[in-house]
Amino acid sequence: MKHLTNKQISFVIKPILFLVCLFPFLLLVLDALNDSLGVNPVETLTHETGQWALRFLLLTLFITPLRRLTKVQWLIKLRRMLGLYTFFYAALHFITYIWLDQFFDWLEILSDIPKRPFITIGFASFLLLMLLALTSTNKMQRRLKKKWVTLHKLVYVIPMLVVLHFIWSLKVDYLEPMLYTIVFLGLMLTRFFHDKKKASKT
Repeated sequence: MKHLTNKQISFVIKPILFLVCLFPFLLLVLDALNDSLGVNPVETLTHETGQWALRFLLLTLFITPLRRLTKVQWLIKLRRMLGLYTFFYAALHFITYIWLDQFFDWLEILSDIPKRPFITIGFASFLLLMLLALTSTNKMQRRLKKKWVTLHKLVYVIPMLVVLHFIWSLKVDYLEPMLYTIVFLGLMLTRFFHDKKKASKT
């Protein structure tokens, strides 16, 4: 599995990854159809879609250190799909808020965004994820050139905003966001030491 052709990646690995990434969404749909989302379905959907967005964001960041560790170069070709699934679950999270929570009451939504800090920072995170999703294509990469690399470094900022959004949205039990914070800091330390090692060789 260390060396795969582009055809094997496109027609075997990517379809499998696509279905695996879609699985949490299908489970949520199944739970909704079976009325198994608990006493507060909207809260459950909001929590689950937000959590999965953060998980996929961290998985996206994990691809590069995993590739360096295993020397499996084709892993990098899975990063875009994971990034787009991050945006997919973030979009579901946002849609749950504007539709099932606020019922498309735009005046209330617009007043809610600046009024509650965790909504403000969550909305900012969603806009940044949307920007990365819209510029994730090969065409946009060629058009933006070096600016594309600079722009997509936002992927290292967004997790901090998302975790902060998560913490501020909670009243008790900060264990989950703290665990995500530890994972993110671990990924950043891995990147820091790699860059430092690379700089020392130049």
